[in-house]
Amino acid sequence: MNDMHYMQRCLQLAKNGMGRVAPNPLVGSVIVYNDQVIGEGYHRHYGGPHAEVNAIASVKSPELLSKSTIYVNLEPCSHYGQTPPCAALIIEKKIPRVVIANIDPNPKVAGKGINMLKDAGVEVLTGILAKEGEWLNRRFFTYQRDKRPFVILKWAQSADGYLDRPRADNCNIPPVQLSSDFTKMLVHKTRTEETAIMVGTTTAIKDNPKLTSHQWIGKNPLRIVVDRQLRIPQDYHIFDQTVPTIVYTEQVQENRHNVTFVSITFGENVIRQIMDDLFRRHVLSVIVEGGQQILQSFIQAGIWDEARVEIASVWLNEGVKVPSLQGNIIAKEIIDSSQILTFAPIKE
Repeated sequence: MNDMHYMQRCLQLAKNGMGRVAPNPLVGSVIVYNDQVIGEGYHRHYGGPHAEVNAIASVKSPELLSKSTIYVNLEPCSHYGQTPPCAALIIEKKIPRVVIANIDPNPKVAGKGINMLKDAGVEVLTGILAKEGEWLNRRFFTYQRDKRPFVILKWAQSADGYLDRPRADNCNIPPVQLSSDFTKMLVHKTRTEETAIMVGTTTAIKDNPKLTSHQWIGKNPLRIVVDRQLRIPQDYHIFDQTVPTIVYTEQVQENRHNVTFVSITFGENVIRQIMDDLFRRHVLSVIVEGGQQILQSFIQAGIWDEARVEIASVWLNEGVKVPSLQGNIIAKEIIDSSQILTFAPIKE
């Protein structure tokens, strides 16, 4: 029996939950009898049945479960949450062998599911494709271990290193379109996969962005804007109340439908304060889309996990310089006439 082969299938299945299960992890499960797959499932949406439950339910000959192996990329839960514990279900169905990629970093689980299974006499094997499993669930692992959302910095820049041409806050000049129609669509796809999207005051004022995913099928992310003095006009898209929105400010402001004002102290630890608040709100991941000042604030605070940079073939010669970023390039691709680079922090 090829454990790696079936675990790879678990990871493939788990990806189907992207953008639908947060703050839960992405989990897939496969049930194998006599080297034949007899059941599959994945966690489809937050609050719904877990992957193991769906996989077991898909088996057409339940009498085979007592002679089968169940594969799952994350340790079966052992506690009652939105759903009953999966470890208990595996024991109830008398499945004799469980193969797992990763131990769950959530303190509510963290080995307890494995211990429950072993105490019931179930054979448990862990660490199969563990590296690949942790990469798939890097948002969840960061959230659990670092007690903050997974942070993705994102910007498009000209070939000579500018984010935009010079523009005053009160002018009506639109931003330079550095992204192609296709790469803009891919940005909207990315928005459906993450929990939240964040911009700073200047970007919100100059661009009046909707911060939605209207060019792709899927959910809109939670909108977040940092507006210290509440300078953003009240008739801008960010306040249209169509999408849940959080505004971080030092001003006291009454909440309204779908718009929450959070008062914080602006200073050296402003990014940390925001991250702590978003963690308490169960925000698993955040895309920071600009502008230059807020992107640089995250970089200087050392609070980022990926940076996705689109380098267009356009030259601007002047304007808003790109953030100063030091990182390792972990992915490169060419889309239309743009180069897309993905960076990760340099580990000490």
